[in-house]
Amino acid sequence: MSTNDQIKRPLSMVRRAATGSAVGTAIEAYDFQIYGVASALVFSKVFFSNVPPSLGIVLSFASLAVGFLARPFGAVVFGHFGDRIGRKKLLVVSLMGAGGCTTLMGVLPTHAQVGVLAPILLVALRLLQGIFHGGEQGGAVLMAVEHAPAHRRGWYGSWAFLGSPGGTLLAAGVMTVTIAATGDSFLEWGWRIPFLISFILLGVGLIIRATVTESPAFKKVGGAEHAVKAPMAEVLKKSWRLVLSAVGVNLGFNAFIWVLLTYSLAYGTEYLGLEREVMLRGTLIGAVAMIVSMLFFARLSDRIGRMTVMIPGAVFIAAYPFALFAFMDTAEPTFVLTGMIIGFVGSSALFGPLAAFLVELFPTKVAYSGVSLGYSLGAVLGGGLAPFIASLLMRASDGNSWTVSLYLTIGGAITLISLLYLRATTASFRKPEVTAPSVQSDKVDLDV
Repeated sequence: MSTNDQIKRPLSMVRRAATGSAVGTAIEAYDFQIYGVASALVFSKVFFSNVPPSLGIVLSFASLAVGFLARPFGAVVFGHFGDRIGRKKLLVVSLMGAGGCTTLMGVLPTHAQVGVLAPILLVALRLLQGIFHGGEQGGAVLMAVEHAPAHRRGWYGSWAFLGSPGGTLLAAGVMTVTIAATGDSFLEWGWRIPFLISFILLGVGLIIRATVTESPAFKKVGGAEHAVKAPMAEVLKKSWRLVLSAVGVNLGFNAFIWVLLTYSLAYGTEYLGLEREVMLRGTLIGAVAMIVSMLFFARLSDRIGRMTVMIPGAVFIAAYPFALFAFMDTAEPTFVLTGMIIGFVGSSALFGPLAAFLVELFPTKVAYSGVSLGYSLGAVLGGGLAPFIASLLMRASDGNSWTVSLYLTIGGAITLISLLYLRATTASFRKPEVTAPSVQSDKVDLDV
């Protein structure tokens, strides 16, 4: 598909596709974020109330990790059919499944009511939710980037990931209002409200996605009639190094952002004695700052190249963790909020261009499989395990935050090394002027 053909495509459809992707990922982020916040503030007291509080937090974050562990399975299944029959249908299924699981979590019985069955049901729904989310992110990214003109892929691709801070903002806002409105009843029944609201968001998302056409890039390469029979096998056979590199890039970022999003809440309330509202305020302000920063860095990557923007972002997430916890360990709300906001803004240099970056790694016929697998494995090894590992490190070190900082720095180093490897070995990233190739990355050297 030529650049001119893409420019001639109605801008309204390009924006509609990007908006549909943003709304879908916002709902996904909302689902994951309210679960993350509930893991930090609620579940240890509601579903794991029969163990000491510190162990309850570890178990709560372990249940959070289960959803991430299920993502690669969802990536394989949805990636296969997304490359075989198209992006749009699979995105509708993933959205309905994930939203349904979140809604059901809001009506689960507690440990006090049914004993050990309560956490079992919670983990089962979390597992199923993770499978659906494993197919959501890759498809949403593809729909946004594959509809976009070549010279604006970074910009419109970032809309798909804007849903993440957008959903975080919505989740933190809903949680803040719910805590204030329900007061002492929050742990009794108020925590259920944010989960039940997901049903309303699900309806909105389905309406918007119904108006988006199938990916033009998918149709351009022949659609379902000319699809690869085993796209995941094709990806693993011809471009496994690219998959591993994508995993590495996403691993460090996810570890950093999920500790910032979720574990910081538990750390601030349990170890520093700060109010829940203070930590949620940091998440709210940080999410707004991240939205603005992502758009800036995404557009900048269209102008000067993905690597020129993302490599400094990787350096930031490797270097900043010690400063982040230094801010937090003051236990002064102003410094805590400042440290969190800087973290959100600095990591946006990675997150803003990430959608276009991932899509440009893989050829169109196997892009759903490649993007979904690379992103989901990075999310598992980074974001899924990060809050759980952080809680274990803090418990094992008697509350010494440097252990978590070191862990995040190692993750950032993995991201940086992965980016440097791709810049050195992958054709599409050697020169800034070809970071948005005219044929949806089918010219990338897949046998690096």
